Amino acid sequence: MKKLKILLLLAIFILFGLMITNTMVSSQAEDFIYESVDDIPENKVGLLLGTAKFLSNGNINLYYKYRIDATVALYNAKKIEFVLISGDNGSTNYDEPTTFKDDLIAKGIPEENIFLDYAGFRTLDSVIRAKEIFGQSSITIISQQFHNERAIYLATHNDMKAVAFNAKDVSGRYGLRVQLREYLARAKASIDVLFNVEPKFLGDKIEIK
Repeated sequence: MKKLKILLLLAIFILFGLMITNTMVSSQAEDFIYESVDDIPENKVGLLLGTAKFLSNGNINLYYKYRIDATVALYNAKKIEFVLISGDNGSTNYDEPTTFKDDLIAKGIPEENIFLDYAGFRTLDSVIRAKEIFGQSSITIISQQFHNERAIYLATHNDMKAVAFNAKDVSGRYGLRVQLREYLARAKASIDVLFNVEPKFLGDKIEIK
């Protein structure tokens, strides 16, 4: 019975910690998040955060589709000049940045205005590499709101001046699963900030011009 009480208290403590962290990340980012293309300030580069194009059932991943739409809207409104696509290219059969690039070109963004970061294995890597490898201390992050809030939190704690544009969110059961996982991702992000965790890879600098 005593062990059960300890486990229950531990579970309550963890849940409370997750809720506090979630609220902290959202509150720190709220002044830098934009829904309207007209309102968001201009930046030279938009950092498009990667995701898979297709779900396991073969359907299009709406998170992917809506991020494409958001990036095109910013570019056409001249709110960004270049797109830096940061995603996972962990194997020869999985290449998020190139897939995004091909679809952005098909939507009218010139190839010479698109740069790829193949080592964006997670959001922390994408944000820090945008600064350390691609030389951007001021940037526009492009993803869904929950993801943007975490990215802004990481950027702020790495001395970057960042704003974010919210792509359309995804509703329904799939969207709910992603939102629940976000609680754990934010807890991990706060730990990374606390211990100054670095990206998996850095490397040679690349100039965006």
